[in-house]
Amino acid sequence: MPSNAPIGVFDSGVGGLSVLREIRQILPQEALLYVADSGHVPYGEKSPEYIRQRCALITEHLLTQGAKALVLACNTATAAAAAELRERYPSLLIVGMEPAVKPAAAATRSGVVGVLATTGTLKSAKFAALLDRFAHDVRVITQPCPGLVEQIEAGDLDGPVTHALLQGYVAPLLEQGCDTLILGCTHYPFVAPLLRTLIPASVRLIDTGPAVARHLQDLLRAADALAIRAEPECPRFWTSGETGSMEKVLKLLIGQQSVVESL
Repeated sequence: MPSNAPIGVFDSGVGGLSVLREIRQILPQEALLYVADSGHVPYGEKSPEYIRQRCALITEHLLTQGAKALVLACNTATAAAAAELRERYPSLLIVGMEPAVKPAAAATRSGVVGVLATTGTLKSAKFAALLDRFAHDVRVITQPCPGLVEQIEAGDLDGPVTHALLQGYVAPLLEQGCDTLILGCTHYPFVAPLLRTLIPASVRLIDTGPAVARHLQDLLRAADALAIRAEPECPRFWTSGETGSMEKVLKLLIGQQSVVESL
């Protein structure tokens, strides 16, 4: 039966808001809960066991709020914890993230694909498996981006420090002939406008957020769990970091004026 229960979305910080934005666009009738684990950001530099512990705690919180589905809006969290969460909660609809290697391999004309991601994502077995499955006929160049998540968490989307970091990360990929660039972290779509000024117009950016939102829609429809609601509801937000800081960043990133609760 249709369900007006909420969908839980979480990330190591505010990056998953890029996915929440896509979900709201195609599923405006759904109630959304968002947890930013900003007190523990970035996940990309943490151990898999540490990440699994955080993901389990956040999942329990979202389930106490009545979540009917869970979106791990974080590539690193998906790689570390999605399998364990699916095993622990077999009846819960769980959607994860992964770098878009398959569509990038199909899109490249030069045969060179660049990946901007966190260290944790690039070191994961899940990412290695993606390369093994979909990157036989292309060259994939990976670029870890330490410091970039922290700049976005602080709301610095186009300042000189963010500009210098991003330029330093993307330049080696362009020098090696990359014509397709995967945004392998949910934080990175928020600096896509800046990134566009640093790369040729012919270079394609690939963000998995829209595909994740469509996949969620398909799963809810198959489970007959899509919400029926006359008016959209405002999402609820929690953070393990500073609530005031997140409230400011919310307005900057998605234009949302909301009270943020402490996790």
